[in-house]
Amino acid sequence: MTERGYDGFAIDEVVARASVAKTTLYRRWPSKDHLLVALVARIQDEVEVADTGDIRRDLTVYLTAVATGLDRMRRVGRDGAGEADRSAGVVAELVAAAARHPDVGDAVRGMFARRNALPLRPLDRARERGALPTGISSEVVFDQLAGALYYRLLITGAPIGADYVQELVDQVLSTATTASHPDGT
Repeated sequence: MTERGYDGFAIDEVVARASVAKTTLYRRWPSKDHLLVALVARIQDEVEVADTGDIRRDLTVYLTAVATGLDRMRRVGRDGAGEADRSAGVVAELVAAAARHPDVGDAVRGMFARRNALPLRPLDRARERGALPTGISSEVVFDQLAGALYYRLLITGAPIGADYVQELVDQVLSTATTASHPDGT
């Protein structure tokens, strides 16, 4: 996939490289899309979610790693494609596959539900420590953060580098804090 992108990804080549029977592969992953969802899940699992007690820093580090991965997925299979390439790449293909095929959609939603539970825990603990107001939903805060990254990738094509992530985290957390306490306390 990283060499040829979504369109160039071939099950026959995976079978040959893995030295397994095609039936073995299809028994576990019934389609190319299912296999790619599993691959993306494995890539996502490599991104650590720290809880050092500094929620701003932890979210910035985590989301910068996510943004880097999304940018890498944007460029797979495109020789020499740089920042000018506004394609959403493999991510857009998987979103389309999830929309077309309910079982792929279930797999994608399951992957994100499992993975997104990880950054919710530090947000919950930050609220317990008083770093976030008690009325703030960890899920909504994370939706704002992750949603902005995917919006830039899938809709605008704008860069999603470390500077953007830092500004995003700062603004979302500042807004979350002041929204709960309009007087700034």
